[in-house]
Amino acid sequence: MTVLDVERPLERGDPQSPGANGQFDLLEVPLLGGFLRWRWSRTFLQLPVLLLSLLMIAHAFFGPQLAPKNLAALLTWVHFRGLVVLVLLVGGNFFCMACPFMLPRELARRFVKPSWRWPRILRNKWPSIICLVGVLFAYELFDLWGSPWWTGALIVGYFAAAFAIDTAFERASFCKYVCPVGQFNFLSATMSPLEVKVRQPDVCHECTTKDCIRGRHDVNAPCGDQTIILSELPIIQRGCELALFQPRKVGNLDCTFCLDCVYACPHDNIGIIARLPGEELAGTGTRSGIGNLDKNAGWTVLTAVFVFGALLNAFAMTSPVYVLEQEISRWTGLRVEWPILGMLFMFGLIIEPAILLGTAAAVTQYWTHSKVTMWGIINRFARSLIPLGFGIWLAHYGFHFFTGALTIIPVTQNACRMAFGLDLLGKPMWQMGGLPESVVYPMELGFLGLGLLGSLLVCWRIASQFNSQAPTKAFFPWSVVIITLFVSACWILTQPMDMRGTFLGG
Repeated sequence: MTVLDVERPLERGDPQSPGANGQFDLLEVPLLGGFLRWRWSRTFLQLPVLLLSLLMIAHAFFGPQLAPKNLAALLTWVHFRGLVVLVLLVGGNFFCMACPFMLPRELARRFVKPSWRWPRILRNKWPSIICLVGVLFAYELFDLWGSPWWTGALIVGYFAAAFAIDTAFERASFCKYVCPVGQFNFLSATMSPLEVKVRQPDVCHECTTKDCIRGRHDVNAPCGDQTIILSELPIIQRGCELALFQPRKVGNLDCTFCLDCVYACPHDNIGIIARLPGEELAGTGTRSGIGNLDKNAGWTVLTAVFVFGALLNAFAMTSPVYVLEQEISRWTGLRVEWPILGMLFMFGLIIEPAILLGTAAAVTQYWTHSKVTMWGIINRFARSLIPLGFGIWLAHYGFHFFTGALTIIPVTQNACRMAFGLDLLGKPMWQMGGLPESVVYPMELGFLGLGLLGSLLVCWRIASQFNSQAPTKAFFPWSVVIITLFVSACWILTQPMDMRGTFLGG
């Protein structure tokens, strides 16, 4: 047998194999690094989350329908959301790594090989934008925070959608093009301090197999004396299913931290490397698997939904929103909620962003005498809002998590009592809650302050690249937008909260 396009791979531990180059690499940490290098580490993390998800589904449909006493409602809307943003802040997209929705499709793919490719017309962020807006709208319309049944239905729907799409279509189509939680995590992970990244670019330049993207093939597979090409050999370790070619990958966008590239790389040249949070937001040029963000309307709209959706979602948990809905009902004569809620969403996610971003782009274009179109300017500067948007989500979700962190204990005790008829974990301690609001409020302001600082710094870097001669003229209009959103978020935090402001979720 003669195999074309194959070089002898460097084995882990070879003298030529690159080690640490001065940067912190999570894969080099004793024990933890060894665990993450283990081929089955992701499955090991997914299994308990899958079992917990099944328990939540069962409790959602057969447990108490009062949200504070139901595991599905409590874990989904208080603990899961809070832990997601906190892990993204201090680490990276490890929740996508432990995603339980991928396990059923992995099992199915052992028996059924996907035969379709994701439609070219949908290879963008528009399906996920629609899904994200849909989830935000359904959350308010059906009061998902207070409905265990609907929460359970949402989880089941997620499993069904992920299974159906990824057993029919090749690669990780659900993660890349559909999953709204994944898109939230991708944008939030731009603020994470860790990134799956090439250690030494020179090693990649000399690599001829490109296993990180193509997968590692079994060069020892029996095939007689004929000459074959590498792509015809069986794959023993797949490469990146999200089409992120490591040597040209920039940042955490579209990266699920699955570590398939780590397992596939024959040179041990990929790590989980420390970096400056937000640095990728000011970058220009084409990125592997994503393209040029400056020319990608989908990413810009997704960013707007992420940022302005944070304000809208936080505002919806306050008492003034009900006063506003009543006023709209009085003005219009409407007596059903969905069109009124639709008006709020239209203003919050379409009209408000269009006014603020369009005005900032027009002023930037006029002051700098730029020939770049207004939409091109919005594409370039909108990413500077992501740090503040993440700060708003962090303040919002962090509030519910910190004020209700311990509520999981009595709810679990009560679930055990109902399941077995015995207090195996003790009597439910319903008095347990979390930190007082007086302690959490300064933390919320701190999260918002960090988001404000991050957005202003990213905006200044973008403005300096956009107009190196007079960056202030490009910076000022967008700094006004950033400060306006920051003040709005601070105002929301001072408003009286609906019941959702407690451990019920919100």
